[in-house]
Amino acid sequence: MLYVYTFLDELILLYPVYALLFADTGLSVSEISSLFIIWSLTGIVLEVPSGVWADAVSRRLLLILAPLPAAAGYALWVAAPSYWAFALGFVLWGVSGAMTSGAFEALAYEELDRLGEAGRYAQIMGRAEVVGLCAVALSTAAAAPVFAVGGYPALGGASVLACLLCAACGMALPEHRSPDARGARVPAAPLDHPDASGDPDGPDAVDAAGGEGDPDGDGGPRGYREVLRAGLAEVRGSRSVRRALLLVPATATIWGSLEEYVALLVEGIGVPAPAVPLWVLLVWAGVTAGGLLAGAGRRMTSRAFAAVLALAALALGGGAAVARPGGLVLVAAAFCVFQMATLVADARLQDRITGPSRATVTSLANLVTELATVLVYGVYAALSVFAGHGVIFALFAVPYLVVALVMTCDAKARKKERMRRGVTP
Repeated sequence: MLYVYTFLDELILLYPVYALLFADTGLSVSEISSLFIIWSLTGIVLEVPSGVWADAVSRRLLLILAPLPAAAGYALWVAAPSYWAFALGFVLWGVSGAMTSGAFEALAYEELDRLGEAGRYAQIMGRAEVVGLCAVALSTAAAAPVFAVGGYPALGGASVLACLLCAACGMALPEHRSPDARGARVPAAPLDHPDASGDPDGPDAVDAAGGEGDPDGDGGPRGYREVLRAGLAEVRGSRSVRRALLLVPATATIWGSLEEYVALLVEGIGVPAPAVPLWVLLVWAGVTAGGLLAGAGRRMTSRAFAAVLALAALALGGGAAVARPGGLVLVAAAFCVFQMATLVADARLQDRITGPSRATVTSLANLVTELATVLVYGVYAALSVFAGHGVIFALFAVPYLVVALVMTCDAKARKKERMRRGVTP
Protein backbone atom coordinates (compact mmCIF):
# COMPACT_ATOMS: atom_id res chain seq x y z
CA MET A 1 0.00 0.00 0.00
CA LEU A 2 2.97 2.28 0.60
CA TYR A 3 3.94 1.90 -3.06
CA VAL A 4 0.39 2.63 -4.23
CA TYR A 5 0.32 5.79 -2.13
CA THR A 6 3.65 6.92 -3.60
CA PHE A 7 2.48 6.15 -7.14
CA LEU A 8 -0.75 8.13 -6.81
CA ASP A 9 1.05 11.00 -5.07
CA GLU A 10 3.27 11.43 -8.15
CA LEU A 11 0.65 10.68 -10.82
CA ILE A 12 -0.11 14.36 -11.46
CA LEU A 13 -0.77 15.10 -15.12
CA LEU A 14 -0.30 18.82 -14.59
CA TYR A 15 3.37 18.32 -13.68
CA PRO A 16 4.74 18.35 -17.25
CA VAL A 17 2.76 21.41 -18.39
CA TYR A 18 2.05 23.66 -15.42
CA ALA A 19 4.84 26.06 -16.46
CA LEU A 20 3.20 26.20 -19.90
CA LEU A 21 -0.13 26.99 -18.23
CA PHE A 22 1.51 29.90 -16.44
CA ALA A 23 3.07 31.21 -19.64
CA ASP A 24 -0.18 30.83 -21.60
CA THR A 25 -1.92 32.86 -18.90
CA GLY A 26 0.52 35.69 -19.59
CA LEU A 27 3.03 35.37 -16.73
CA SER A 28 6.58 36.52 -17.29
CA VAL A 29 9.66 34.46 -16.43
CA SER A 30 10.24 36.58 -13.31
CA GLU A 31 6.64 36.04 -12.19
CA ILE A 32 6.97 32.29 -12.71
CA SER A 33 10.24 32.30 -10.74
CA SER A 34 8.50 34.15 -7.91
CA LEU A 35 5.91 31.37 -7.77
CA PHE A 36 8.68 28.81 -7.27
CA ILE A 37 10.06 30.94 -4.44
CA ILE A 38 6.62 31.06 -2.79
CA TRP A 39 6.44 27.28 -3.11
CA SER A 40 9.86 26.77 -1.51
CA LEU A 41 9.23 29.22 1.32
CA THR A 42 5.94 27.52 2.19
CA GLY A 43 7.70 24.20 2.55
CA ILE A 44 10.50 25.69 4.63
CA VAL A 45 8.12 27.44 7.04
CA LEU A 46 5.85 24.41 7.53
CA GLU A 47 8.41 21.59 7.43
CA VAL A 48 9.08 21.25 11.16
CA PRO A 49 5.58 22.23 12.42
CA SER A 50 4.03 19.53 10.24
CA GLY A 51 6.52 16.95 11.54
CA VAL A 52 5.68 17.88 15.12
CA TRP A 53 1.98 17.62 14.30
CA ALA A 54 2.54 14.14 12.87
CA ASP A 55 4.23 13.04 16.12
CA ALA A 56 1.66 14.72 18.35
CA VAL A 57 -1.43 13.46 16.52
CA SER A 58 -1.11 10.78 13.85
CA ARG A 59 1.26 10.17 10.93
CA ARG A 60 -1.45 8.33 9.00
CA LEU A 61 -3.91 11.19 9.50
CA LEU A 62 -1.47 13.63 7.95
CA LEU A 63 -0.87 11.29 5.01
CA ILE A 64 -4.64 11.05 4.49
CA LEU A 65 -5.09 14.82 4.59
CA ALA A 66 -1.91 15.80 2.72
CA PRO A 67 -3.18 15.26 -0.87
CA LEU A 68 -6.29 17.40 -0.29
CA PRO A 69 -4.63 20.86 -0.25
CA ALA A 70 -2.76 19.94 -3.43
CA ALA A 71 -6.02 18.84 -5.07
CA ALA A 72 -7.59 22.19 -4.15
CA GLY A 73 -4.60 24.01 -5.62
CA TYR A 74 -4.73 22.14 -8.93
CA ALA A 75 -8.46 22.76 -9.21
CA LEU A 76 -7.91 26.47 -8.56
CA TRP A 77 -5.24 26.68 -11.26
CA VAL A 78 -7.51 25.45 -14.04
CA ALA A 79 -10.73 27.03 -12.74
CA ALA A 80 -9.41 30.60 -12.32
CA PRO A 81 -5.96 30.90 -13.93
CA SER A 82 -4.22 34.07 -12.73
CA TYR A 83 -1.04 34.99 -10.87
CA TRP A 84 -2.69 35.07 -7.45
CA ALA A 85 -4.53 31.81 -8.10
CA PHE A 86 -1.23 30.19 -9.05
CA ALA A 87 0.43 31.66 -5.95
CA LEU A 88 -2.30 30.29 -3.68
CA GLY A 89 -2.06 26.96 -5.47
CA PHE A 90 1.65 26.78 -4.76
CA VAL A 91 1.02 27.61 -1.11
CA LEU A 92 -1.46 24.72 -0.97
CA TRP A 93 1.00 22.45 -2.77
CA GLY A 94 3.70 23.45 -0.28
CA VAL A 95 1.35 22.65 2.60
CA SER A 96 0.71 19.23 1.07
CA GLY A 97 4.41 18.47 0.68
CA ALA A 98 5.21 19.57 4.22
CA MET A 99 2.46 17.38 5.65
CA THR A 100 3.89 14.34 3.88
CA SER A 101 7.54 15.05 4.66
CA GLY A 102 8.65 13.44 7.90
CA ALA A 103 5.34 11.68 8.51
CA PHE A 104 5.86 9.32 5.56
CA GLU A 105 9.34 8.22 6.61
CA ALA A 106 8.40 7.94 10.29
CA LEU A 107 5.33 5.81 9.64
CA ALA A 108 7.18 3.53 7.21
CA TYR A 109 10.13 2.97 9.55
CA GLU A 110 8.12 2.31 12.69
CA GLU A 111 5.77 -0.11 10.95
CA LEU A 112 8.76 -2.02 9.59
CA ASP A 113 10.39 -1.88 13.04
CA ARG A 114 7.21 -3.31 14.59
CA LEU A 115 7.47 -6.27 12.20
CA GLY A 116 11.17 -6.73 12.92
CA GLU A 117 12.05 -5.56 9.39
CA ALA A 118 13.65 -2.16 10.07
CA GLY A 119 16.79 -3.37 8.32
CA ARG A 120 14.81 -3.37 5.04
CA TYR A 121 13.83 0.30 5.36
CA ALA A 122 16.39 1.58 2.83
CA GLN A 123 15.39 -1.10 0.33
CA ILE A 124 11.68 -0.35 0.74
CA MET A 125 12.16 3.41 0.41
CA GLY A 126 14.39 2.89 -2.60
CA ARG A 127 11.66 0.91 -4.31
CA ALA A 128 9.15 3.61 -3.37
CA GLU A 129 11.39 6.19 -5.07
CA VAL A 130 11.44 4.05 -8.21
CA VAL A 131 7.65 3.72 -8.11
CA GLY A 132 7.38 7.49 -7.84
CA LEU A 133 9.67 7.98 -10.83
CA CYS A 134 7.56 5.54 -12.84
CA ALA A 135 4.44 7.52 -11.92
CA VAL A 136 6.09 10.74 -13.11
CA ALA A 137 7.07 9.06 -16.39
CA LEU A 138 3.53 7.75 -16.86
CA SER A 139 1.95 11.12 -16.09
CA THR A 140 4.32 12.76 -18.58
CA ALA A 141 3.38 10.27 -21.28
CA ALA A 142 -0.34 10.52 -20.54
CA ALA A 143 -0.39 14.31 -20.39
CA ALA A 144 -0.10 14.78 -24.15
CA PRO A 145 -3.19 12.77 -25.25
CA VAL A 146 -5.27 14.01 -22.33
CA PHE A 147 -4.30 17.59 -23.09
CA ALA A 148 -5.18 17.09 -26.76
CA VAL A 149 -8.66 15.90 -25.80
CA GLY A 150 -9.59 18.20 -22.92
CA GLY A 151 -6.91 20.85 -22.48
CA TYR A 152 -5.87 22.15 -19.07
CA PRO A 153 -9.25 21.40 -17.41
CA ALA A 154 -8.86 17.69 -18.25
CA LEU A 155 -5.31 17.63 -16.88
CA GLY A 156 -6.47 19.43 -13.74
CA GLY A 157 -9.39 17.04 -13.27
CA ALA A 158 -7.12 14.01 -13.64
CA SER A 159 -4.66 15.50 -11.13
CA VAL A 160 -7.41 16.19 -8.59
CA LEU A 161 -8.70 12.62 -9.02
CA ALA A 162 -5.21 11.22 -8.38
CA CYS A 163 -4.97 13.28 -5.17
CA LEU A 164 -8.36 12.06 -3.95
CA LEU A 165 -7.39 8.45 -4.65
CA CYS A 166 -4.09 9.03 -2.83
CA ALA A 167 -5.98 10.33 0.23
CA ALA A 168 -8.24 7.28 0.14
CA CYS A 169 -5.19 5.03 -0.12
CA GLY A 170 -3.76 6.73 2.97
CA MET A 171 -6.71 5.42 4.96
CA ALA A 172 -5.46 1.88 4.31
CA LEU A 173 -1.97 2.54 5.66
CA PRO A 174 -1.29 0.85 9.01
CA GLU A 175 -0.23 2.76 12.09
CA HIS A 176 0.62 1.08 15.39
CA ARG A 177 2.33 3.47 17.78
CA SER A 178 3.06 1.88 21.12
CA PRO A 179 6.05 1.87 23.48
CA ASP A 180 6.66 -1.77 22.58
CA ALA A 181 6.84 -0.95 18.89
CA ARG A 182 9.33 1.83 19.50
CA GLY A 183 11.35 -0.33 21.82
CA ALA A 184 11.89 -3.11 19.27
CA ARG A 185 15.33 -2.48 17.80
CA VAL A 186 16.84 -4.24 14.82
CA PRO A 187 20.63 -4.61 14.68
CA ALA A 188 22.02 -1.93 12.39
CA ALA A 189 23.84 -2.69 9.18
CA PRO A 190 27.63 -2.33 9.11
CA LEU A 191 27.48 1.32 8.00
CA ASP A 192 25.61 2.23 11.16
CA HIS A 193 27.01 -0.26 13.62
CA PRO A 194 30.02 1.63 15.00
CA ASP A 195 27.98 4.23 16.84
CA ALA A 196 26.03 1.58 18.70
CA SER A 197 29.20 0.12 20.09
CA GLY A 198 31.49 3.10 20.32
CA ASP A 199 29.44 6.26 20.85
CA PRO A 200 28.28 6.93 24.40
CA ASP A 201 25.71 9.30 22.95
CA GLY A 202 24.45 6.74 20.45
CA PRO A 203 21.01 5.20 20.28
CA ASP A 204 21.72 2.62 22.97
CA ALA A 205 22.11 5.44 25.48
CA VAL A 206 18.55 6.65 24.90
CA ASP A 207 15.37 5.13 26.26
CA ALA A 208 14.03 3.25 23.24
CA ALA A 209 10.50 3.40 24.51
CA GLY A 210 10.39 7.17 24.46
CA GLY A 211 10.44 7.53 28.24
CA GLU A 212 8.77 10.60 29.56
CA GLY A 213 5.73 12.28 28.10
CA ASP A 214 3.81 9.19 27.03
CA PRO A 215 1.77 8.22 30.08
CA ASP A 216 -1.04 6.82 27.97
CA GLY A 217 1.19 4.65 25.81
CA ASP A 218 -0.29 6.15 22.64
CA GLY A 219 2.98 6.59 20.82
CA GLY A 220 4.12 10.02 21.93
CA PRO A 221 3.54 13.06 24.10
CA ARG A 222 0.26 14.76 23.37
CA GLY A 223 1.31 18.42 23.51
CA TYR A 224 2.81 20.14 20.47
CA ARG A 225 5.45 21.81 22.62
CA GLU A 226 6.32 18.55 24.36
CA VAL A 227 6.79 16.80 21.02
CA LEU A 228 8.97 19.58 19.63
CA ARG A 229 10.98 19.72 22.86
CA ALA A 230 11.51 15.95 22.79
CA GLY A 231 12.72 16.07 19.19
CA LEU A 232 15.15 18.92 19.83
CA ALA A 233 16.37 17.23 23.00
CA GLU A 234 17.15 14.03 21.10
CA VAL A 235 19.17 15.95 18.51
CA ARG A 236 21.03 17.92 21.18
CA GLY A 237 21.58 14.94 23.45
CA SER A 238 22.83 12.38 20.93
CA ARG A 239 25.96 12.94 18.89
CA SER A 240 24.95 9.91 16.86
CA VAL A 241 21.63 11.51 15.86
CA ARG A 242 23.32 14.82 15.01
CA ARG A 243 25.82 13.12 12.72
CA ALA A 244 23.09 11.13 10.99
CA LEU A 245 20.85 14.19 10.65
CA LEU A 246 23.60 16.23 8.98
CA LEU A 247 24.46 13.36 6.63
CA VAL A 248 21.00 13.65 5.03
CA PRO A 249 21.47 17.18 3.59
CA ALA A 250 25.15 16.44 2.94
CA THR A 251 24.19 13.67 0.52
CA ALA A 252 20.85 14.92 -0.82
CA THR A 253 21.17 18.67 -1.36
CA ILE A 254 23.61 19.11 -4.22
CA TRP A 255 22.54 16.39 -6.61
CA GLY A 256 18.88 17.11 -5.82
CA SER A 257 19.49 20.71 -6.89
CA LEU A 258 21.64 19.86 -9.91
CA GLU A 259 18.96 17.62 -11.39
CA GLU A 260 16.99 20.78 -12.22
CA TYR A 261 19.85 21.84 -14.49
CA VAL A 262 20.58 18.52 -16.22
CA ALA A 263 18.72 19.51 -19.39
CA LEU A 264 20.78 22.71 -19.57
CA LEU A 265 23.97 20.68 -19.09
CA VAL A 266 22.95 18.36 -21.93
CA GLU A 267 22.09 21.24 -24.21
CA GLY A 268 25.32 23.04 -23.34
CA ILE A 269 27.53 20.22 -24.61
CA GLY A 270 26.04 20.42 -28.08
CA VAL A 271 23.30 17.78 -28.02
CA PRO A 272 20.59 18.63 -30.59
CA ALA A 273 17.36 19.84 -28.97
CA PRO A 274 15.23 16.84 -30.08
CA ALA A 275 17.73 14.46 -28.44
CA VAL A 276 17.98 16.32 -25.13
CA PRO A 277 15.13 14.38 -23.45
CA LEU A 278 16.82 11.07 -24.29
CA TRP A 279 20.06 12.08 -22.55
CA VAL A 280 18.11 13.46 -19.63
CA LEU A 281 16.35 10.10 -19.46
CA LEU A 282 19.77 8.43 -19.18
CA VAL A 283 20.53 10.45 -16.06
CA TRP A 284 17.11 9.61 -14.63
CA ALA A 285 17.82 5.94 -15.32
CA GLY A 286 20.84 6.34 -13.06
CA VAL A 287 18.64 7.85 -10.34
CA THR A 288 16.23 4.93 -10.70
CA ALA A 289 19.06 2.41 -10.39
CA GLY A 290 20.23 4.19 -7.26
CA GLY A 291 16.84 3.60 -5.69
CA LEU A 292 17.08 -0.10 -6.43
CA LEU A 293 20.61 -0.30 -4.99
CA ALA A 294 19.69 1.28 -1.65
CA GLY A 295 19.53 -2.11 0.06
CA ALA A 296 23.06 -2.97 -1.07
CA GLY A 297 24.33 0.45 -0.01
CA ARG A 298 22.80 -0.09 3.42
CA ARG A 299 25.08 -3.08 3.98
CA MET A 300 28.30 -1.16 3.24
CA THR A 301 30.78 -0.27 5.94
CA SER A 302 31.38 3.43 6.58
CA ARG A 303 34.71 3.36 4.78
CA ALA A 304 33.30 1.55 1.75
CA PHE A 305 30.40 3.97 1.63
CA ALA A 306 32.77 6.94 1.76
CA ALA A 307 34.94 5.44 -0.99
CA VAL A 308 31.95 4.92 -3.28
CA LEU A 309 30.79 8.47 -2.59
CA ALA A 310 34.24 9.80 -3.50
CA LEU A 311 34.27 7.82 -6.74
CA ALA A 312 30.83 9.24 -7.59
CA ALA A 313 32.12 12.76 -6.98
CA LEU A 314 35.02 12.12 -9.36
CA ALA A 315 32.60 10.70 -11.92
CA LEU A 316 30.37 13.77 -11.66
CA GLY A 317 33.29 16.16 -11.99
CA GLY A 318 34.93 14.28 -14.82
CA GLY A 319 31.75 13.54 -16.73
CA ALA A 320 30.55 17.13 -16.60
CA ALA A 321 33.94 18.65 -17.37
CA VAL A 322 34.62 16.68 -20.58
CA ALA A 323 31.76 18.56 -22.30
CA ARG A 324 30.87 15.54 -24.47
CA PRO A 325 27.71 13.43 -24.60
CA GLY A 326 29.68 10.38 -23.45
CA GLY A 327 30.46 12.17 -20.21
CA LEU A 328 26.77 12.03 -19.32
CA VAL A 329 27.20 8.32 -18.70
CA LEU A 330 29.52 9.21 -15.81
CA VAL A 331 27.06 11.86 -14.61
CA ALA A 332 24.30 9.23 -14.62
CA ALA A 333 26.53 6.84 -12.64
CA ALA A 334 27.25 9.60 -10.13
CA PHE A 335 23.55 10.38 -9.71
CA CYS A 336 22.95 6.65 -9.18
CA VAL A 337 25.34 6.66 -6.21
CA PHE A 338 24.02 9.95 -4.84
CA GLN A 339 20.44 8.65 -4.87
CA MET A 340 21.57 5.48 -3.11
CA ALA A 341 23.55 7.55 -0.59
CA THR A 342 20.56 9.76 0.14
CA LEU A 343 18.36 6.77 0.90
CA VAL A 344 21.05 5.17 3.05
CA ALA A 345 21.52 8.44 4.96
CA ASP A 346 17.78 8.55 5.64
CA ALA A 347 17.87 4.95 6.88
CA ARG A 348 20.86 5.76 9.09
CA LEU A 349 18.92 8.64 10.65
CA GLN A 350 15.83 6.50 11.23
CA ASP A 351 17.97 3.87 12.96
CA ARG A 352 19.38 6.49 15.29
CA ILE A 353 16.05 8.01 16.39
CA THR A 354 14.66 6.24 19.45
CA GLY A 355 12.39 8.83 21.07
CA PRO A 356 8.73 9.63 20.34
CA SER A 357 9.46 12.53 17.94
CA ARG A 358 10.64 10.60 14.87
CA ALA A 359 8.74 12.72 12.34
CA THR A 360 9.96 15.90 14.04
CA VAL A 361 13.63 14.90 13.80
CA THR A 362 13.15 13.75 10.22
CA SER A 363 11.53 17.08 9.37
CA LEU A 364 14.49 18.90 10.91
CA ALA A 365 16.78 17.02 8.51
CA ASN A 366 14.48 17.88 5.60
CA LEU A 367 14.40 21.52 6.67
CA VAL A 368 18.20 21.74 6.61
CA THR A 369 18.11 20.09 3.17
CA GLU A 370 15.61 22.62 1.84
CA LEU A 371 17.54 25.59 3.20
CA ALA A 372 20.76 24.23 1.71
CA THR A 373 18.97 23.66 -1.60
CA VAL A 374 18.00 27.32 -1.79
CA LEU A 375 21.66 28.18 -1.14
CA VAL A 376 22.79 25.87 -3.96
CA TYR A 377 20.35 27.53 -6.36
CA GLY A 378 21.78 30.92 -5.43
CA VAL A 379 25.39 29.78 -5.82
CA TYR A 380 24.58 28.15 -9.16
CA ALA A 381 23.00 31.38 -10.42
CA ALA A 382 26.04 33.39 -9.31
CA LEU A 383 28.51 30.97 -10.93
CA SER A 384 26.55 30.90 -14.18
CA VAL A 385 27.68 34.48 -14.83
CA PHE A 386 31.30 33.32 -15.06
CA ALA A 387 31.19 29.63 -16.08
CA GLY A 388 29.28 27.12 -18.15
CA HIS A 389 27.08 24.35 -16.80
CA GLY A 390 29.78 21.68 -17.16
CA VAL A 391 32.24 23.64 -15.04
CA ILE A 392 29.58 24.39 -12.40
CA PHE A 393 28.60 20.71 -12.17
CA ALA A 394 32.27 19.81 -11.74
CA LEU A 395 32.72 22.39 -8.97
CA PHE A 396 29.72 21.02 -7.10
CA ALA A 397 31.40 17.60 -7.04
CA VAL A 398 33.99 18.93 -4.58
CA PRO A 399 31.68 19.01 -1.52
CA TYR A 400 31.01 15.29 -1.97
CA LEU A 401 34.76 14.64 -1.77
CA VAL A 402 34.79 16.61 1.48
CA VAL A 403 31.87 14.57 2.86
CA ALA A 404 33.67 11.32 1.93
CA LEU A 405 36.86 12.53 3.64
CA VAL A 406 34.98 13.51 6.80
CA MET A 407 33.22 10.14 6.91
CA THR A 408 36.52 8.30 6.52
CA CYS A 409 38.18 10.29 9.29
CA ASP A 410 35.15 9.83 11.52
CA ALA A 411 35.17 6.07 10.95
CA LYS A 412 38.87 5.89 11.84
CA ALA A 413 38.31 7.93 14.99
CA ARG A 414 35.46 5.67 16.12
CA LYS A 415 37.53 2.58 15.44
CA LYS A 416 40.36 3.93 17.59
CA GLU A 417 37.91 4.81 20.33
CA ARG A 418 36.46 1.28 20.33
CA MET A 419 39.95 -0.23 20.44
CA ARG A 420 40.88 2.03 23.35
CA ARG A 421 37.75 1.05 25.22
CA GLY A 422 38.48 -2.58 24.56
CA VAL A 423 41.80 -2.43 26.40
CA THR A 424 40.81 0.02 29.11
CA PRO A 425 39.49 -1.53 32.34
